[in-house]
Amino acid sequence: ETVTAFGCLMSDMWLGESDCVSPEVFHSVLGKQYPTFSKRTQQDAQEFLICVLNELHEALKKVRAQPKRRCVTDAKASRGTVSDTSIITQLFEGQLSYDITCLECKTTTNRPESFTILSLPIPSKSACSLQDCLKCFFQQDTLTWNNQIHCSWCGTKQDAAVKATLIKAPQIIIFHLKRFEWQGKHKRKLSTDICYPLSSLDLSPYSSPPCCKDAEYSLCAVVNHSGFLDDGHYTAFCKHSVTKNWYSFDDAQVTKIPNSSVQTDTAYLLFY
Repeated sequence: ETVTAFGCLMSDMWLGESDCVSPEVFHSVLGKQYPTFSKRTQQDAQEFLICVLNELHEALKKVRAQPKRRCVTDAKASRGTVSDTSIITQLFEGQLSYDITCLECKTTTNRPESFTILSLPIPSKSACSLQDCLKCFFQQDTLTWNNQIHCSWCGTKQDAAVKATLIKAPQIIIFHLKRFEWQGKHKRKLSTDICYPLSSLDLSPYSSPPCCKDAEYSLCAVVNHSGFLDDGHYTAFCKHSVTKNWYSFDDAQVTKIPNSSVQTDTAYLLFY
């Protein structure tokens, strides 16, 4: 039902028979699955996007059985023998590899992890670039205290160094800029001005060669959030894939905008 409503929405938008198209049918169908989003209260666009991608993936996935193991001891192991692919994983799924080094015995283990959205920290309070956010995400971090790892070589919990590398770059990469942060018991919004390129975003410095040597991206959409935590407003900028013109989507107002207007200090999600 969700996919059908989404398909109708796409058709209506691309037919271009009206000045604007309301996604209310799709929104109401998705609201049945995720009641949080059926309420008329401020919700998070990134959480909404995760639910949309998940719903589309579940409905459109093709299950590809792996060669069966001779002996399956539990349900967890049997679930591991099936690989799900869909148009969503083909377009949006990338893979990171985490190198975790025990600081006691220096043994390094490797842990791969799939992603569809990369949540990037914002290293500065006033202004920074998307590259600064990426450097911050991919820099080596130290796990101590409650975050210690259990080292199988040492047989005990130890401090560790962890570093992420991009080993598979998706066709479309989505960045979530972490503008909402906890300060003690209170959450606040960072209004940092983040400079992001409209073209030639190079991810090779964070990639493991040779997988991502051609990982250069152009911006295709931005989700903006203006206002505060409980009283905000979402708009979107989208690049028309045929004419290459940029458009602003602000409720029922759809207007063509110049490239210079795509850079804003309210950007929350970036699609490359």
